[in-house]
Amino acid sequence: MSPVIETEEHKALRSAVAALGKRYGRDYLVQTVAAGKPLTELWTEAGKLGYLGVNLPEEYGGGGGGIAELSIVLEELGAAGSPLLMLVVSPAICGTVISRFGTEAQKRQWLPGIADGTRLMAFGITEPDAGSNSHRITTTARRDGTDWLLTGRKVFISGVDMADAVLIVGRTEDARTGRLKPCLFIVPTDAEGFQKRPIDMELNAAEKQFELVLDDVRLPADALVGDEDAGLLQLFAGLNPERIMTAAFAIGMGRYALSKAIEYARDRTVWKSPIGAHQAIAHPLAQAHIDLELARLMMQKAAHLYDAGDDVGAGEAANMAKYAAGEACVKAVDQAVHTLGGNGLTREFGLASLITAARVARIAPVSREMILNYVSHQSLGLPKSY
Repeated sequence: MSPVIETEEHKALRSAVAALGKRYGRDYLVQTVAAGKPLTELWTEAGKLGYLGVNLPEEYGGGGGGIAELSIVLEELGAAGSPLLMLVVSPAICGTVISRFGTEAQKRQWLPGIADGTRLMAFGITEPDAGSNSHRITTTARRDGTDWLLTGRKVFISGVDMADAVLIVGRTEDARTGRLKPCLFIVPTDAEGFQKRPIDMELNAAEKQFELVLDDVRLPADALVGDEDAGLLQLFAGLNPERIMTAAFAIGMGRYALSKAIEYARDRTVWKSPIGAHQAIAHPLAQAHIDLELARLMMQKAAHLYDAGDDVGAGEAANMAKYAAGEACVKAVDQAVHTLGGNGLTREFGLASLITAARVARIAPVSREMILNYVSHQSLGLPKSY
């Protein structure tokens, strides 16, 4: 594998997105969330500038890059204090799956809008009784003539209120074995039998979480994405980018918190010198910076492998990147709050809300414990524990 370093194009992209993020910043996000609105202005401008679809094929309105480029976009917006969570969902998961496995008609219908931000797609996999065990998914699709009828429930589905459709992970029955196998369906949010209910979250985010009820939602044959018999392969084609992008989300948040702590430690003087001159303050911040940089390296490796077509290698690296970034983010936020002391818990400095937000990267889309299960079993060859 070639060394994972950023190209001049990557550096230029990082600089340009950082400038966009700075124009909006944390105040924009906080005020928008307080008003109960989505981050429409930032999303629209990012789309016009080509950042939302930087990973999608040029022939469908994208930038022709990959997850490496899209992760830069999300990280830099997060470092500026205004991350776009739906970048993980719409272009990274749904856009990737459709561009790799969709029909020509599906690509032309969805990818240009996903790329320029005028259309948005959510992703539905998690279920109330399945949790981390995707093999227990019970949302089922059955044939009715040439149509499909989809029935089931989903929980913690982001941004459904903003989405034109949801890419739903369901299961169909194998005619030969009778076993259920995973399949992916594009489900319009205005379809008959599609119901959404907001979940009340202790999380200050512009993107709301929803529970979905699918009651015999009738879908045409062309709602199925890809090959009915290759659902698992297609599913993980979207889940690996999801893990890489979650790492970018976490790294950006950690960088933002760390920057605020560093600024405070440089300026705050209690005795004769700024508190940042004391090793008890400086060393933990230095450690947080190192952890974030190491997590970024693993994220870059994972993105490089995925964009090169190495799904197996990318799977291992994506899980490791997500784990490392989640841990680094939580520690960076905690240390930032601690550096500010009482000020770290005030609305004025805006770090306290990140304490809850940072935990998201540890929990979703897969918990750190399940990643450790994966690494111990797949990477180390130890007996499977689940």
